[in-house]
Amino acid sequence: MTKRFERLEQIRRMDPVADASEIYRLTVAYEFPWDITRALELALYRTYAVPSIGRLLAETAELTDRTQKRYDDTSLLLDTIVEHGFATDAGRTAIRRINQMHRSYDISNDDMRYVLCTFVVVPKRWIDAYGWRRLSRHEIVASAVHYRTLGRHMGIKDVPETYEEFEAHLDAYEELNFGWDERSRKVSDATLDLMTSWYPRPLAPLLRRATLALLDEPLLNAFRYEPPTALTRAFVHRAVRARGRAVRLLPPRRAPHFARQNWEIKSYPDGYRVADLGTHPVPGLRGCPVRHTGGSAGDALQ
Repeated sequence: MTKRFERLEQIRRMDPVADASEIYRLTVAYEFPWDITRALELALYRTYAVPSIGRLLAETAELTDRTQKRYDDTSLLLDTIVEHGFATDAGRTAIRRINQMHRSYDISNDDMRYVLCTFVVVPKRWIDAYGWRRLSRHEIVASAVHYRTLGRHMGIKDVPETYEEFEAHLDAYEELNFGWDERSRKVSDATLDLMTSWYPRPLAPLLRRATLALLDEPLLNAFRYEPPTALTRAFVHRAVRARGRAVRLLPPRRAPHFARQNWEIKSYPDGYRVADLGTHPVPGLRGCPVRHTGGSAGDALQ
């Protein structure tokens, strides 16, 4: 065994159920911080292709008018739970903020469960395709358990039990529900514009094409994007895979890297309080990517 795989050996000595959130933290913050960031971006992006989700996100205007802040707040709230755990003050505050900010909105439990499925399935698929190694079975089980726990705190019903159930549910839901909606396309375009804005302006068209090359055909069809050429798609996929092979040659990470350290997070140059993150619902507007379950935020934390 080389040192590059020492943390994987540590993970394999742990209990993937009892130690699920700690395993997930090691996977996210030590083994695959860049890959998990990209995969969770893609996971949330996929949800726009479900018209009932994309349409409502457009109505809130958070992902069209305040795209950077919405990106930052979502990343920071989810990653606070990863960094600190469900039972800590910081973790409870993050969950409470998520539940509070969506209390006045409504979305079907089916849509909410689908969003949760993307957090489990898309990162595994991304890492298996582009990571410096594939996920171990311990990491796959731990990810499913971590998000089952998050789903329970958020009041989502009938959450899948295993990774395989998460995956089957995601695939079936996308096949049934992916479709065109003009407002969903608006949210998609705003997200692509945000991602390209992180780099020098002359690179924007190239980066947009490269991002589209990472999307599968059902997603491209749902947004009615012109498919990238086979040459573009092959080049982009090979480039991302080459990055994974290069990372494999590096020594293991000795310090954790969390989302708050990502340079793409730009809304809080002077720091932030977890309790202040997020948005406040617009009176009279119903519809949001998290369904209000009718109980208090405190109830959801029990």
